[in-house]
Amino acid sequence: MKVLIPSALRSYTENGWVEASGATLAEVLADLDRIYPGIRFRMIDEQNRIRPHIRFFVAGTQARDLGQALAPNDELLIVQALSGG
Repeated sequence: MKVLIPSALRSYTENGWVEASGATLAEVLADLDRIYPGIRFRMIDEQNRIRPHIRFFVAGTQARDLGQALAPNDELLIVQALSGG
């Protein structure tokens, strides 16, 4: 599936869109980490929870659970909130 990488994480992928596979959000993130080591930790914490500043969207709907099922033709959008002033 196609995955949109936020600009803050493109140092891992060097591209805005990448390909990854998996039947669930967790599997897709694991595949991304296999291809781009270290990227998963920037999105998922040590307790296996989605970090507060990260949002995942599939078919226009926010995915809040790592167990959410994904189809091979889905597009996963990863959005990272910005902070500062």
